[in-house]
Amino acid sequence: MANINTAGVDPTKMGVGRAIAVLTSGGDAQGMNAAVRATVRVGLYTGAKVFFVHEGYQGLVDGGNHIRPATWESVSMMLQLGGTVIGSARCKDFQTREGRLKAAYNLVKLGVTNLCVIGGDGSLTGANIFRTEWSDLLKDLISKGKIKNEEAKASSHLNIVGMVGSIDNDFCGTDMTIGTDSALHRIIEVVDSITTTAQSHQRAFILEVMGRHCGYLALVTALACGADWVFIPEMPPDDGWEDHLCRRLTETRNAGSRLNVIIVAEGAINKDGKPITCDQLKDLVTKSLGFDTRATILGHVQRGGTPSAFDRVLGSRMGVEAVMALLEATPETPACVVSLSGNQAVRLPLMECVQVTKDVTVAMNEGRFDDAIKLRGRSFENNWNTYKLLAHVRPPETKSNINVAILNVGAPCAGMNAAVRAAVRIGLIQGHNMLAIHDGFEGLAEEKIEPITWNTVGDWTGKGGSELGTKRVLPGKYMEEISLNIAKYNIHALVIIGGFEAFSGALEMVQGRGKYEELCVPMVIIPATVSNNVPGSDFSIGADTALNTITTTCDRIKQSAAGTKRRVFIIETMGGYCGYLATMAGFSAGADAAYIYEEKFGIRDLERNVEHLVEKMKTTVKRGLILRNENCNSNYTTDFIFNLYSEEGKGVFDCRKNVLGHMQQGGTPTPFDRNFATKMGAKAVLWLTEKLKECYRHGRIFANTPDSACVLGMRKRGLVLQPLAELKEQTDFEHRIPKNQWWLKLRPIMKILAKYKIVIMFSQRVLKNSIFKILLLFIILQQ
Repeated sequence: MANINTAGVDPTKMGVGRAIAVLTSGGDAQGMNAAVRATVRVGLYTGAKVFFVHEGYQGLVDGGNHIRPATWESVSMMLQLGGTVIGSARCKDFQTREGRLKAAYNLVKLGVTNLCVIGGDGSLTGANIFRTEWSDLLKDLISKGKIKNEEAKASSHLNIVGMVGSIDNDFCGTDMTIGTDSALHRIIEVVDSITTTAQSHQRAFILEVMGRHCGYLALVTALACGADWVFIPEMPPDDGWEDHLCRRLTETRNAGSRLNVIIVAEGAINKDGKPITCDQLKDLVTKSLGFDTRATILGHVQRGGTPSAFDRVLGSRMGVEAVMALLEATPETPACVVSLSGNQAVRLPLMECVQVTKDVTVAMNEGRFDDAIKLRGRSFENNWNTYKLLAHVRPPETKSNINVAILNVGAPCAGMNAAVRAAVRIGLIQGHNMLAIHDGFEGLAEEKIEPITWNTVGDWTGKGGSELGTKRVLPGKYMEEISLNIAKYNIHALVIIGGFEAFSGALEMVQGRGKYEELCVPMVIIPATVSNNVPGSDFSIGADTALNTITTTCDRIKQSAAGTKRRVFIIETMGGYCGYLATMAGFSAGADAAYIYEEKFGIRDLERNVEHLVEKMKTTVKRGLILRNENCNSNYTTDFIFNLYSEEGKGVFDCRKNVLGHMQQGGTPTPFDRNFATKMGAKAVLWLTEKLKECYRHGRIFANTPDSACVLGMRKRGLVLQPLAELKEQTDFEHRIPKNQWWLKLRPIMKILAKYKIVIMFSQRVLKNSIFKILLLFIILQQ
């Protein structure tokens, strides 16, 4: 969360008399424009002057028309554009002192002492060098008569803040870099398309994705599409991998699959450091197995296209935090980089993060590949371990005699099938017998239960909806039938995948343990709902896919308004009483307002929103976007708001309304939902396996403690398990939402970016804790 007004200062006056310049450098990445937009608008909100630096560092060196004032309207319609609107260029001039001297002169003449750089580690390192040389550069400019002493005094210190824009996700210190999620969208779109043609002709496909020094894109793609093999630079395959690969592909075909998929990072190497290429792999598969094989190098298509909803929100949040970091900086404050840690935007020391990033390359060059994986961060390591389990381990011959049943509950959503696939395969790897329950709790009561195998779930990762079938029915009225069938099928553990109904149903099952001893089995709930309203998790499977669907629709609607002008669209989103979708879609689509149940509003608020749009129509931006959560208010319905806006906007703008409906639940899952679901499914069964050992008493499973029925959720940076009994106290059951929701803190920022004149207070954040965490990381890795 950005920290505006840390010392009682009016945040709208923090930047008065100060100037900020923003530039993008290095390779372009989707989402950079969102960061630029947020930097400009929040900078202007604080009263600062803001300048665009066109063409990156080259523009900083050349000056003149390359450095131009930015206005509120100049960043309108930027959110949905890929690449970087202000341009980026590789600049050799800035690598020389003479070039940096010219850049310093250009900034001093404009009174700019705050520089926001969006780029990779090379771009950010260059910014830090510029900052450390600043005093000497000013002295040189004075001695050459280029600037006066008064100008140098007014520009005595240069503040630097960085945001990492890189599709490779190769910067240590942040969970995700701007552009990575969008690149994964492009890759998965291609993989899904290739899969259909590969199945038609029984082909093997080898896909090369970007990642010269980092295998993140390749690794997550392999998880998201269920690839047979992945090659990444951080972990070269063991000697003899060629034979192992051929055996794997043969096993897959013999099991009934009509295709094979191999993912290769462009920087993939073997143990000797020699490249592993697409052509090399194609020749190996063709000659050794005789498979019809094709190789595809995706190239720069991965950088193109519109940014995903995630990258728009990420870029916006980072831009807000960057401005606040600049305005709060003192001459003693080290240059920082804005990073993502879980669901929080945080500041970390720039050069410490750059050093850890460089240490990854050193570790790979020295053959310390396990260290390289650890240096990439916990998320990367978890992805790698999950991939190894699902792709490289096969079910054992000896069985555990444990029966684990899986069911989907509530409304369907994209990603449910990926969670089922991971759970089934991890369960089989553990030696368990896996059972599928069709149609939720009702199916459990009606004996719609059957074994589910490794091959059954083979291609489920990319499928939307629920292959098992799902219903909203709760178990209460079926409790006796359910208990009898749990005993009849000897079910020892339950994996319940679904939304609030899954949470409520599991609570009913736990409450029924006192009467029905058969219900005393370990249970784990995996949140899966577009509404993102399950207590115990910051995110639910399916919410990202729904958010992208809404965002894409809003883009098209806004584009249609660009031709007609003076038009306001009112769009209704799903979510029940939870305003997550409306709020985050408001962020990613650039909405003027988003009405939700959690933030009460009345007729005066609606009136102010109309007045805001009337003023907006006087500018060059002649369109409006209003989002409304379906249950935000029983009286202020979508029709009411539409009629109100239509009446009050007469002669200024006209209105249209759209109810998006069930399209938000459909479609193929996004890369995030596929990856998230895969890790959740795997973690759930691994936890159940350990819990079953604890609950084994007197020759049978008996689980009746609070921690034997848990919700598996994402909290900040990790997957955690929380007992249902604890979460019950944190839940508003009447409105089916958690009592506390992290994303509500983002709503003031959304209003600022929409140009509302509000004053908000934010909490203080300092760098000390972040520096400590970085230093602690160094110590751990050196042990």
